[in-house]
Order: sequence, then C-alpha cells, then structure tokens
Amino acid sequence: MGRYPLLRRCFEEAPVVDKNGYDYFVNPISDGVPRVDPDVLEEAVDGLVSEASFDCDLILAPEAMGIPLAAGISLKARIPFSVVRKKRYGLPGEMELTQRTGYSKAAMFLNGLEKGTRVAIVDDVLDTGGTIFAVASAARDAGAVVTKVAVVYAMSDVQAFSKKVGAPVVALLSVGVEGGRPFVRSA
Repeated sequence: MGRYPLLRRCFEEAPVVDKNGYDYFVNPISDGVPRVDPDVLEEAVDGLVSEASFDCDLILAPEAMGIPLAAGISLKARIPFSVVRKKRYGLPGEMELTQRTGYSKAAMFLNGLEKGTRVAIVDDVLDTGGTIFAVASAARDAGAVVTKVAVVYAMSDVQAFSKKVGAPVVALLSVGVEGGRPFVRSA
C-alpha cells in the first residue's frame, strides 16, 4: 500500500460533498469527522515530524484542523505552537488576516508573534493555498521568518506553492478528487 497506509485509506474512503461547486472531501484529518482515530493522527504527526525536520521557534496552526497536528508535533519536537484563530481577542499586537479558500473567505487572527521568530506553518490540507499564504504573509508582516510549511494532504503542486509562499513545503500525500472520488497521486 505504500507509505502512510492509514492516511491513504482515510483519504481514499472519504466522502466528497459539493460546497458551492467545489468538491470537498470529508475525513478525520481534514474535518475531525466522523472521528479521529489515534492511529491515523499518530501516523500524520510522526510523518510530519520525520519529513519536515522542524527548525523553528514556533509552530503556527490555523484553526481548526491544524491544531491537533501542531499539538502532537509540539509534544514530540518540544517546540511551542500558537493557534491562528477565527476569533478576535483584541490583544496588543493582534494581526488580522483574510483567509480565502476554494469555497470560503473569512477573517483570522494571529497573536503573540515577535520579530525574528522562526515559524513553521502546519495544516491539514494544501489546496488553493489561501489559508497558508495568508498566515505566512501575516507572519512576515510581524517580522517573523517562515522556515517551512508542512501539511498532510496536498491537492496543489507543492513545488509551485513553495515558490509562491517563499518557504519549503512538505506534504505527506499528494491527492486529488475527480468525478466525486478521492484518489492518492503519490506517497
């Protein structure tokens, strides 16, 4: 079955729903439903730790599904993480960013970044790249250095996005959806 057999199976068995003309796959790593099996989460976290070689001071995790990944990585790599929230707190230095995906647009908020902090961005899926690009841009605006982007599933061209975001991008599986069916391109 190749590398990451649990993540592969989890993706290939995912239902696909239509979100305003966008084929959206639903699975535990990307949505937390129907439930997140600890073995699947562990395979994702271990894969990201192994392949991304986190050389950073802080992990940034977009809400919501970046959170369980970043928490696991934080525990294993002993690197703190911060959540990029969908809720405004009004704390000093809070930065607002606009997240645009293939099916939505929303405000997100970044707190606690200091100039010179080396950050890695961890998320579940790279598709249009709207969320990750917005987080990377806001982090740089705060004076941080983006060292890496790490995702479980990549629907987009990782090398092209790496050039766009200005940091290396690591994905565990390259995936797609065609004709309402999810498939894995490579592991």
